[in-house]
Amino acid sequence: MARAGRPGGLLLTPGAGSDRDHHTLVALEEGLAPLPVDRVDFPYRKEGRRAPDRAPKLVESVRADAAAFAAARRFRQDRLLLGGRSMGGRICSMAVAEGMKARGLVLISYPLHPPGKPDRLRVEHFSAIEVPCLFVSGTRDPFGSPEELEAHTQAIAGPVEHVWIERGRHGLDGVDHLICSAVGDWITRLPPPA
Repeated sequence: MARAGRPGGLLLTPGAGSDRDHHTLVALEEGLAPLPVDRVDFPYRKEGRRAPDRAPKLVESVRADAAAFAAARRFRQDRLLLGGRSMGGRICSMAVAEGMKARGLVLISYPLHPPGKPDRLRVEHFSAIEVPCLFVSGTRDPFGSPEELEAHTQAIAGPVEHVWIERGRHGLDGVDHLICSAVGDWITRLPPPA
C-alpha cells in the first residue's frame, strides 16, 4: 500500500473521439511510474459505438471504474487522482462536482466550449469542485483561450493551477513529454489532504 499522504493512483479517461490507448494517456502511464495509472474507456467505446453517451451514463461509468481501481489497488478512493483529455476530463470533473471522492483532477485540453461557440460554456459545475485541479492546455485551443479558461476556473473552490503549452491546439500533438512533466511536477507538490 502507498503511504497515506500520497495519491494512491491516477484514473485517466479519453476524449470523445479517442480511446484509452490515446498517446497522451499512454505516455502519462509510462511517465508517472511507479504511480499506479489505469486508462479506461467509456461504455460507448467498449460497445463499439462512436457517439458518446449522455453525461449521466458517462459519470456513472467513471464512478464504477474509480471504485474498481481503488479496490484493486487497495487504497481509499479519496486518494485517487482523476482526469483525462477533453471530454474525459470534463466528465471526471462533473463526477467530483456531484460528490465523488477524489484527491485531485488532472484536466488536459479541457473543452470550455465548442469551437466558435463561446456562449455554450461547460462550467456550470465548477463552483462545486473543491479538490486541487491541474489544467494543461494549448494557448491556441479553439475550445477555450487562456483568458477564458483562467476567468472561468476562478469559480472552482479548490486550488487551481494552469500549465500552458505555447502554440498548442486542442490535440496537443508532439508535446507528451511536456504534459508528463507538468502532471508529475504537480503531483509532487500536492498539499496534504485536509
